Amino acid sequence: MRMHIYNFLVNRHSGIRSRYHRVHDNGGGLRKLISYVYLLCMNFGYYFLFCRFLSQPQAVEVYEEKRLSLEPESAVCDREKLNVEYFVDRLSKYDLISFDIFDTLIFRPFSEPADLFFFLGGQLERPDIRRIRMEQESLARRDALAQCGHCEVTLSHIWKRMERETGIPADSGMELEMALEMDFCYANPFMLQVFEALRRMGKKMIVVSDMYLPRDFLEALLEKNGYGGIEKLYVSCEYGKSKADGALFELIKGEYPGTTVIHVGDNEHSDKKMAKKNGFESLFYPNVNRMAVLLRPYDMSPVIGGAYRGIVNNHLYQGNMSYSREYEYGFVYGGLFVLGYCQFIHEYCVNEKIDRLLFLSRDGDILKQVYDQLYPEDETSYVYWSRAAAVKLMAEFDRYDYFRRYLYHKVNQGVTVGEVLRSMELETVVRPAFGLSDELTDRNVGMLKELLLERFDTICAVYREQRRAAKAYFERELAGAARAAAVDIGWAGSGALSLSYLVEQVWRMPCKVTGVVAGTNTVHSGEPDASEFFLQRGKLVSFLFSQAHNRDVMKKHDPNKDYNVYWELLLSSASRQFLGFQCGAGSHGKSCHLEKGTGIYLEDGREAMLRFGREDANQEGIREIQKGILDFVFDYREHFETVPYMLRISGRDACAPMLAAAGQKERYLRAMAERFTLEKGIS
Repeated sequence: MRMHIYNFLVNRHSGIRSRYHRVHDNGGGLRKLISYVYLLCMNFGYYFLFCRFLSQPQAVEVYEEKRLSLEPESAVCDREKLNVEYFVDRLSKYDLISFDIFDTLIFRPFSEPADLFFFLGGQLERPDIRRIRMEQESLARRDALAQCGHCEVTLSHIWKRMERETGIPADSGMELEMALEMDFCYANPFMLQVFEALRRMGKKMIVVSDMYLPRDFLEALLEKNGYGGIEKLYVSCEYGKSKADGALFELIKGEYPGTTVIHVGDNEHSDKKMAKKNGFESLFYPNVNRMAVLLRPYDMSPVIGGAYRGIVNNHLYQGNMSYSREYEYGFVYGGLFVLGYCQFIHEYCVNEKIDRLLFLSRDGDILKQVYDQLYPEDETSYVYWSRAAAVKLMAEFDRYDYFRRYLYHKVNQGVTVGEVLRSMELETVVRPAFGLSDELTDRNVGMLKELLLERFDTICAVYREQRRAAKAYFERELAGAARAAAVDIGWAGSGALSLSYLVEQVWRMPCKVTGVVAGTNTVHSGEPDASEFFLQRGKLVSFLFSQAHNRDVMKKHDPNKDYNVYWELLLSSASRQFLGFQCGAGSHGKSCHLEKGTGIYLEDGREAMLRFGREDANQEGIREIQKGILDFVFDYREHFETVPYMLRISGRDACAPMLAAAGQKERYLRAMAERFTLEKGIS
């Protein structure tokens, strides 16, 4: 009979079924109760109000829309008066100070407390443990309500049910769960400062928690994280009374008669409303995950997504720190990407037996910094290379790409003929009949190309000299290497592919070079298939997306909306633009401040020189982006150093924060890019 009712109410229409499970699944007792009411309402609406649309599943948005503020997220801490001095001043006026534990004194590196149960299931090597553990806790509370008149349960109660339902021994399950809590939990840096200041004043402090974990365990957890000297710890499961119903506050008030008490916690109902209702003053500490719930992406794999959101929310919203917009751009949107990309690069190197890793300037700057922290045993080099240098060095072998990038990509863009020739370093070689101050347009680009073709042997001779210097430079960088990988942002992979061609086909060095890129050309680019064969062959590999994987992201990524620019901004570097190579005048020659000697000398005594252009604008902002990325990597590694598989971050997960930031027609991303002057295409 029960299954007949279930099938009629739930399974008869796929739309009702999907809506019901979206509310019912992975929820606690209250949410499940709401789901039953919701189910009845949907059936009433379908059968009696003729709401036939309910039979169709809800459309699921492909990408999340987030309404991101253009001010730093951490600015909310100032508005909420989340600074140590304010909290200490308020709290020190009372005889007794009461603290909540979780999400107040103690953080977990997750956006949901139950995310810890993913790791529990992994340790037990059993699937679906997170859901089962939540379900059995809910049922244990139901049993307690029926038997004792309250919903408070101990960890032992929960695990007795777990043992009966799963066969996992209760003692070993409890021990493992508490060990994971001890490993993952850490002190809220903000509250630790508040606590230490009050302790130095000699203030009397207690801890009050609605929790199933045993008191002795919680005492050890607090002690481990710097919260020593607590007078007493009140745990709801040991009293059968809770903050939520006010009874635990009533008990404490009876134990401290005539004492002024203030309670600090993150729950609006339990820690604020019920504290005040029972005669306590309350200082509310906003829950960091609730503050950011509308800003963080949830279209991620559950384990990595929960960890990412927890790390970001805890860092930005704990209080006492305000960060710049650039710092948050690096921390929130770049940290997970760079961390995942570096792990992807390392795994590729191990699998392909790569013995030299070349991080191409300037996108490789922050990548190499992070990679060297993660894998210090790998042999890496930061090498100077750019699209501008590569196109010129390859002109003799790929003149189509040469003209496409230097001429046709600049047509009708407000660029003069003189500026084009200067960027090609040909202003003294080619003298066009039309004016150098004329704009390059679709009317004169053909004439300029023909003029360049007439003098192409002379042009190649100019670049051949540069190629000699480049060869000497890379002979040093690749010395002793048999297999190398060149790392870049993307998108056609031309930087890595051109370097590979020169090393293997032109310079005939005994080294194979492959390319590792973050992302590839997309359907929105003019040459969407330019590098597809190299990706298929394995000469190029892509982390984020390509036409072979994460195709939804590949279709979303639109260079015409400056998506390339937004990703490149995450990997921006404070170093100068690299323009190319040249043969210098030898050890006694004089070079300008934009040139750098390599210490490599050619057979004619001239030095191989590196030529640089200007710095990008907003140098401080670039350094802030890099600092944000480095801080995210530090936090993430600190909390998951014992679980190395947490570095296995998929390209789709690494994309998720940026996909969320692209909502509202890229409003947030456009505002961020406007703070910088970024080159589009080659210089």
